Amino acid sequence: MSLGPAGRPLRVALVTSSYNFIADGVALTLNRLVGFLQSRGVEVLVFAPVAKTPAFAHQGEIVATPSTPLPLRSEYRLTLGLPRAQRERLRAFDPDIVHIAVPDLLGYQALRFALQLGRPVVASYHTRYETYLKYYGLDMFRGTAAWIISRFYASCREVYVPSHSMAEVLGRQIGRDNIHLWQRGVDTARFNPDKRSEAWRASVGLCPGEVVVAFVSRLVREKRVATVVEVLGRLNAAGIPHRGLFVGEGPERAALRNAAPDAIFTGHLGGEDLAVAYASSDIFIFPSDTETFGSVTLEAMASGLPTVCADATGSRSLVDPGVTGYLVEPRDDAGFFEHVRGLALDEARRSAMGEAARERSLRFSWDEAMGGLLARYEALADDFNVGSFPSLVAA
Repeated sequence: MSLGPAGRPLRVALVTSSYNFIADGVALTLNRLVGFLQSRGVEVLVFAPVAKTPAFAHQGEIVATPSTPLPLRSEYRLTLGLPRAQRERLRAFDPDIVHIAVPDLLGYQALRFALQLGRPVVASYHTRYETYLKYYGLDMFRGTAAWIISRFYASCREVYVPSHSMAEVLGRQIGRDNIHLWQRGVDTARFNPDKRSEAWRASVGLCPGEVVVAFVSRLVREKRVATVVEVLGRLNAAGIPHRGLFVGEGPERAALRNAAPDAIFTGHLGGEDLAVAYASSDIFIFPSDTETFGSVTLEAMASGLPTVCADATGSRSLVDPGVTGYLVEPRDDAGFFEHVRGLALDEARRSAMGEAARERSLRFSWDEAMGGLLARYEALADDFNVGSFPSLVAA
């Protein structure tokens, strides 16, 4: 059991705008973290918006915080801060660590309040929010958004990032050495090449031997789904036999179906269905340049797929170019096409890269990742000094 001051169990307050109302990467990772902490005897209280109908069964106890649907992306929630009742609940919980996962209004107010209480505040960096703006005609605000976000993270005792490439970028932005690696893991028993199923392929309309080019993620602009459509179109024009496979849901689904009428759309998949879909594919394409890690890329690698990904944060720390797959400049649609084309025409290369990808994925353990973060919590709880770092309270 992890112990806090005076020998009682360690207490962690987790503050996030994404926890159980949508099954995205942030929510699933944080739920996994809470489950792990509780299994180690840590007391956890989550402060987050809630949904009338949760997307999945969440871990731990949630204190509901006010929110409203996010403009332009109503499936997400815009938080409205940390009201008095929730602040008092946080005070009564008396946490040893306050962990903030999103630098929004809820996160900002939680940061200020926790520092007033004299509690160490840590943050995890999950999403490059400022990079989303260009996909919604708001790129003129990118500099301001980046400044606000950087100021937030610079005010935290420690910041946990999922990849070395993201650590380099964020370190330059905030100019501090409070950044630590919190690497993600993958369930290599669940995501496994042995899950490949000809029966599943037939059930979704695939022909025997058809090369499947898979994209797995939310169907949203910032994942650069337009590049996937462009690649599929070029493969068609070149007469290269293949089928596109989109696994996921999102606001761009209707437009994608119109643009890629021959592709297969499964909607959101989870559990064994998702594992089978990965393993039953042949090539994984992921052009997103907004990732901090790229869990779907690692899941594809564990499933034995060669990957063609954007040369950007996240994927850059996962893909070994020319060995497990390829990295392409995000805006280079022709480059994505050429690498996917080469893999589609070369079964031996697909097989060799898929085996290498699987081997690399075995280095990513969830237990090690979560255990490392818990060790940082314990160290902070032992020696925290409230005056040892800059805070927004005094700013």
